[in-house]
Amino acid sequence: MYLNRPPYSYRNDHEIPAFTDIGPVCVMDAHCALCARGAKWIAHNDRNTDFKIVPLQSELGRALMTHYGMDPEDPTSWLYLTEGRGYASLDALIRVGHRLGRGWKLLAILRLIPQSLRDILYRSVARNRYRWFGTADLCNLPDAEVQKRLMV
Repeated sequence: MYLNRPPYSYRNDHEIPAFTDIGPVCVMDAHCALCARGAKWIAHNDRNTDFKIVPLQSELGRALMTHYGMDPEDPTSWLYLTEGRGYASLDALIRVGHRLGRGWKLLAILRLIPQSLRDILYRSVARNRYRWFGTADLCNLPDAEVQKRLMV
């Protein structure tokens, strides 16, 4: 889902701390094991070391979520920023796959699912992620590739 805001609109939002936005930025739940696996997937497939990962629970993560109209206290999705535009839900995942290249571009097949169904599917997984996948501490993962990308 494209979050309808002008490109780089967060730069004019005084509630958002300054951050380096060159390259893609993923705002992810730092307590979710599924998100931690997602961060590892991104880190190990990002050949150019372009991606930055922002924990949802950080000041920056909360501010970005709020800017895009998402509730940081009850996140049912994650936020992906690229070229100053925000994306959420499975659309964000599709765009990450496209950016990572190679076989990950096949995630575009998810576009065959109608948008409303994609959103329902994603929300269902997001609401149950702790129960199905458990918890983790993204910021304390021993994975050096993830640690290089974290913006806390």
